[in-house]
Amino acid sequence: MRKKSTIGLIGLIGLIALIGLTESTASAQNGKWEVYDTRSSDICGNNISAIAADAKGVWAGTYQGLCRLKGASWMDFSMFNEKLKDQSVNCLMIDQRGILWIGTDDHGVIEWDGTNWTEHTDVTRRLKMKFVKEIVIDQDGVTWIGVTLGGLVSYDGNDWDKYTPDDCDLLSDFVLDLAVDRANRKWITTNAGISVFNGSRWTSYTSANSGLPDDIVPAIVIDKDNVKWFGTLSGLARYDGQRWTVWNTRNSPLPSDQVNDIAIDENGLLWIATNAGAAVFDGVDNWVAFTSKNSLLPAGNIYKVACDGHGTVWFGNDAKGLAKLSGFHMPSREVAANDTPAVNSRTGNRSNDNNEPANVGPSDERVRINPHLEDGYVTISFESPSATVTFINKDGKVVKTAENYKNNQHIKINRMPKGMYTVSVKTVRGEKKIKFNLK
Repeated sequence: MRKKSTIGLIGLIGLIALIGLTESTASAQNGKWEVYDTRSSDICGNNISAIAADAKGVWAGTYQGLCRLKGASWMDFSMFNEKLKDQSVNCLMIDQRGILWIGTDDHGVIEWDGTNWTEHTDVTRRLKMKFVKEIVIDQDGVTWIGVTLGGLVSYDGNDWDKYTPDDCDLLSDFVLDLAVDRANRKWITTNAGISVFNGSRWTSYTSANSGLPDDIVPAIVIDKDNVKWFGTLSGLARYDGQRWTVWNTRNSPLPSDQVNDIAIDENGLLWIATNAGAAVFDGVDNWVAFTSKNSLLPAGNIYKVACDGHGTVWFGNDAKGLAKLSGFHMPSREVAANDTPAVNSRTGNRSNDNNEPANVGPSDERVRINPHLEDGYVTISFESPSATVTFINKDGKVVKTAENYKNNQHIKINRMPKGMYTVSVKTVRGEKKIKFNLK
């Protein structure tokens, strides 16, 4: 655990090596990839630490400055041409007025309105706003700034306020990401869990008091249904206000358990950046994973991801440049008319020619079987604290039972006869039955 956390923090702070990569463009079977680096384009750096995308183009922040791709041309706004005072850019945000907010290492927050640069040098020094990590604006127009090793700062256009664990219930002054929900509550992710601030009261979520799988939480996004999605060092977590659901490399196609960033596109798809590739997820059961082996996504740590709202997704590699994916369409699940109902090896969902649901039963419990057939076991995920799991063969005979089963525990099946089974999952919410084909 200590080793994993240390590696994650080093990656988050941005201690990285610079490696060049030749630009490449290719039309994949589903979407078109383009990759930009310093060898093949005028991008100002290969270590992409921040992305802000809109219909006009994309901004890329690096540790060599700030640049913008508009059309086919890159514009350089680095400190070397005296347009930006700090060459290390950690985060970018475009507000409703079109103003670009820039979080830097040594100069705090800088604003650019297309003509003028506004620096807040005195405040930066007074509040010790070093290593600005994230910037959001809430429903009242207040700007909230997350500072690595500096806590949380608010700015209403006139006054600045700072929050640290010394004067409030913020879990840590090592802030990693921020988001604002429908109720205008601020969600602050840190290296010690998640803090929620409603303007007067603080609430905390950690791996000890909730279903959060890891206390180091680099990323958060909130979807149109006000559901919170968290990127952690132990997978992707979903929290709907009552229940937690976790996806990791054991029960999903995530390339890695270390989730660095998450973005939601115009269709509600989640785009997930990890330290071993990226993935897109429909939030239910449909996944597509991207690595350097099945796409032109650069190998290594994908540090940032952003969507422009018009079908283009941008991925920032921490050493090999910026990748662009356009024209991607999430593939639908299609099953031939003669296919036998079977569990999908990645998602655990069942499909058949009658379009029957994967979960059959009186309960609203969402249940998935995740086969690991080569290793001789399956895991089952659900929303209740525990379940009784029963495997029933085609003759109606109970073959195996797991009492008081907890989410994602291993159930050995290597000695069970091959064939079709009905799996009964009974929880406090009722019973679900799923067909499972052990081939």
